[in-house]
Amino acid sequence: MERSGRIPFAVVLWNHRFMNSDLTTMLDYLEREKGIKRDILVEAISTAILAASKKTFTSGTRELRIEINPQSGAIKAIAKLIVAEKPANAHEEISVAKARSIKPDVQPGEEIDVEVTPKDFGRIAAQAARQAINQRLRQIEREMIYEEFKDRTGDIVTGTVSRFDRSDVIVDLGKFEGVMPNRERVMTEEYNVGDKLRAYVVAVESGSRGPEIILSRSHPNFVRRLFELEVSEIADHTVELKAIAREAGFRTKVAVHSADAKVDPVGACVGMRGARVKNIVRELNNEKVDIIRWDADPVKFVTAALKPANIRAITADADKKRIRVLVHKDDLSLAIGRRGQNARLTSKMTGWDVDIEEDKRDAQVIQNRTAEAAHSMADILGVTEEVAQQLASGGMNSIEVILMCGADDIAEVLGADLETGQKILSAAQAAQKTPAA
Repeated sequence: MERSGRIPFAVVLWNHRFMNSDLTTMLDYLEREKGIKRDILVEAISTAILAASKKTFTSGTRELRIEINPQSGAIKAIAKLIVAEKPANAHEEISVAKARSIKPDVQPGEEIDVEVTPKDFGRIAAQAARQAINQRLRQIEREMIYEEFKDRTGDIVTGTVSRFDRSDVIVDLGKFEGVMPNRERVMTEEYNVGDKLRAYVVAVESGSRGPEIILSRSHPNFVRRLFELEVSEIADHTVELKAIAREAGFRTKVAVHSADAKVDPVGACVGMRGARVKNIVRELNNEKVDIIRWDADPVKFVTAALKPANIRAITADADKKRIRVLVHKDDLSLAIGRRGQNARLTSKMTGWDVDIEEDKRDAQVIQNRTAEAAHSMADILGVTEEVAQQLASGGMNSIEVILMCGADDIAEVLGADLETGQKILSAAQAAQKTPAA
């Protein structure tokens, strides 16, 4: 079927030799190929010819109308004229004699329908009305597009890239065209004329230039609809897709849940040997897709969303809807993700602000123990706490350890001379000989 656009009037011989048969041929063609009802076409053509041809009439234009026989294609111009004894205005009045040749019993002052079709009206109509008819029929087609597509918002459609309008992609959908604006494109994807693609219908908007079918491949609901089409358990509501967060072209997180304890919602979405999710990933040009088990408990939900990172501690502030996550240093980059992507998507999907930090509690314990050891040694060795801290940080965190070292080792840890090292070693030896109080 031919795409919407310019009506091919050449097919129906709109030329100077315009005949009634030409009009019926055009009506047949448009009704058959474009699906436009014949009475709508006749009304549109009548209106267009009337608007375009009024200036060509030298008389008889009062309440002028165009009548078209939809079967024969005959065109007549009819005016409603006033019967007058002595007509003063040829555009509005007709003489009694002429009027009675049409209606014998007509009286002066009455109105009468008079055919005022010029002899060359076919040529006039063809020349003057062509552009106006084109415009009107395009409007009819646009209205038909809107009526047919207005309830398809949220569907996935398949089309072919036909051309580009600046950075927007124009997609041939067969009978209609859709537009994928730059904001709805996936930045990692390239499109070429002739490429077949699937897209999500974001909206069907009726604007000043007619309806526009707005398509998207970056919308999160594109992934949602792919899951609904691919996973039968989602289609029949055995599995519910509870939340979705997406950074198009890079990564998507999907949270699923089933009220049936016997159904594994994650397994249903993955499919046998990962077949289902592989089909979706393939459609998304290898975008990473994480399928997560949804949980009403935000702590459990966030924990699942951040896997495989090993969470060491997690706390939630319900008032601020904020969750604090502590992970081992080695898991920090895994939990946060590349450029913070994993953390952002987890926040979007769960609806909670997620703060991911390195767990430094063990280091703090060691630091506290070192400080305690340094304080104790400072008193015993007769040195400042700063010197004792240096010794403890260098591994000499007890009198027993110092006694196992030489004066040169102590001096090296402190960055001091050998004499200082010997003094500290002697103080440690004296402390060992002094019985505890």
